[in-house]
Amino acid sequence: MNAGKSSIKAVTFDLWETLLFERDGANSKRTAARCRNLVQALNKLGMEVSPKQVASAMNETASALMKVWKTNKDLTHLDQVRLVLKYALKGSVPINGEWMGELSSAYVSPIFEVRPYLNPDAPEVLRQFKDQNNLVGLICNTGLTPGTAIRRFLEEEGVAKYFDLMFFSDELRIRKPDPEVFRLVAHKFKVSPHNIAHIGDNLRVDVWGAKNVGFKAIYFSSEVGRDNIAESDPKSLVSFSRRLGNLKEDQIVADRTITSLAMAPRTVQELETQ
Repeated sequence: MNAGKSSIKAVTFDLWETLLFERDGANSKRTAARCRNLVQALNKLGMEVSPKQVASAMNETASALMKVWKTNKDLTHLDQVRLVLKYALKGSVPINGEWMGELSSAYVSPIFEVRPYLNPDAPEVLRQFKDQNNLVGLICNTGLTPGTAIRRFLEEEGVAKYFDLMFFSDELRIRKPDPEVFRLVAHKFKVSPHNIAHIGDNLRVDVWGAKNVGFKAIYFSSEVGRDNIAESDPKSLVSFSRRLGNLKEDQIVADRTITSLAMAPRTVQELETQ
């Protein structure tokens, strides 16, 4: 990778609340669907568990995930499923590997039952960057929905074709703002960090994380497409993911701020003159 200033050669995007939008209450509806599906799957496999047991297990799993996420690490999708089983069954039944396909499907399917929706500007913005011969990447901290399901969702929405790479935290086992995530992107693209612009809505994981590695950081500041009900619940994973930790907002300074994703192509062009 060459040092020195040059044009932006790659653009990376956050996913949630940047390219994908949520409706108020979507996360709680998805959790309810996940609990219902897991109860049905477990009963089908011969284990009588109640919705209350699974709901409690999901809460315990969320608490366990927060402890892991606090270290910028992550669990695989199947490790999450095993955690739910551990808490739901209380160790009373040995976990059978043959169950995992059925249980994984039950755990994943809520994203297709309670679907998020594409930022209306996303398809055109992604197309513009590809037409300008930029490398385009996705860097996503996953929650309860794994990268495999998100890829399928983006394919169904017709935008997966625009990405040269997609990195998901459940597959990498590390989460933004860990510097290694951004370094892996630069290495994969064979592009110096200062030639990459990252666009995201989260001040800590997207702006602070990207700038720490030398990326240009564009802050997408918008209240549109956010599940305000989930964000207002201090026990929710959504609320946890938005916390600044030990940082203060005035310590995090983006290279540019946009209020609409449609502003991104022109904003990246402005960064090339810096």
